[in-house]
Amino acid sequence: MMNDNENMVSDAAAQDMELTDPQGSEPQSADARNAQEASSADDFHRTGRMQLYVRRFMRRPSAVVGLVVLILLILLAIFGSKFSQWSYDEPDFAALASPPSAQHWLGTTVGGSDMYAMIIRGLGRSLTIGIFSSIGTTIIAALVGTAVAFFEGWFEKVGMWLLDMLLVVPSFLLIALIVGMASGGSDWLWLAIGLTAFGWVGYARTLRTLTLSLRDREYIRAAKFMGVPSFTIIVRHLVPNLGSVLVINTVLGVIGAVNSETSLSFLGLGIKAPDTSLGTLLNAGQSVVQTSPWVLVFPSVVLIVLTFSVQLIGDGLRDAIDPYSRSGGKAE
Repeated sequence: MMNDNENMVSDAAAQDMELTDPQGSEPQSADARNAQEASSADDFHRTGRMQLYVRRFMRRPSAVVGLVVLILLILLAIFGSKFSQWSYDEPDFAALASPPSAQHWLGTTVGGSDMYAMIIRGLGRSLTIGIFSSIGTTIIAALVGTAVAFFEGWFEKVGMWLLDMLLVVPSFLLIALIVGMASGGSDWLWLAIGLTAFGWVGYARTLRTLTLSLRDREYIRAAKFMGVPSFTIIVRHLVPNLGSVLVINTVLGVIGAVNSETSLSFLGLGIKAPDTSLGTLLNAGQSVVQTSPWVLVFPSVVLIVLTFSVQLIGDGLRDAIDPYSRSGGKAE
């Protein structure tokens, strides 16, 4: 009996010691223990998804370089004209086809137009068309592609038939006809509308294929069972789950739109004088490449730098958003 009593006393003393603070002075209450556990939990900071994407993107030096170069090009297109005394539509007839000099930093064209001012104007016009067309194409493709996959049965069959028919439409010639009928300096706007109107078809087919794996998910079926409108399900549940693909293709779509605009303008089917773009500058430079090479070289360099920087950004976004990427940890 004496040994059992001693063991009970020692166990009680041990429990009392566990409830005391580190100095062993007073018992520690349940609220104090909870506060201590909460403070310990606060020491572990969770990484949000956007923060994780930014961290992964910033850990790729080439992507950061591409982003910096693109920002500089955008700033140059917006504010570059303020650093020149010449306007793109103000020729200098005393300096026809003159090489780069202190008065004309990048030389002049055969008609005396300042190449620096022309490139600034052309860069801004090409960027405007590329960004406008890429965003519009992404929005239309996301809505149509997810809708075709969401509505099963005859709607999906008719939608796929229409997409297949639109793929064989000669969009290049139709865009040229649309821009050719434009007047009053609105040719760039009609060119952007034409590129948007015919550029979403193939993209919509790709998004439709990706949506097939989402439409049978539990939360989609639950939303249907609860009577949520179909358009709401598409906008709130299907399109956001394709967000990573949409962001990447929107960025890369700028390259495709700029290249399309450049090709049309180079052939004389896009932007028309007195307005200008990188394509029109290349068209003007290819005829005088032997006598005035700077008319072709400088716009070509700007176009290459623009497309290359956007390509680097697209590669960085692809690695940052990829769920299997090990470059920056996992989001919680």
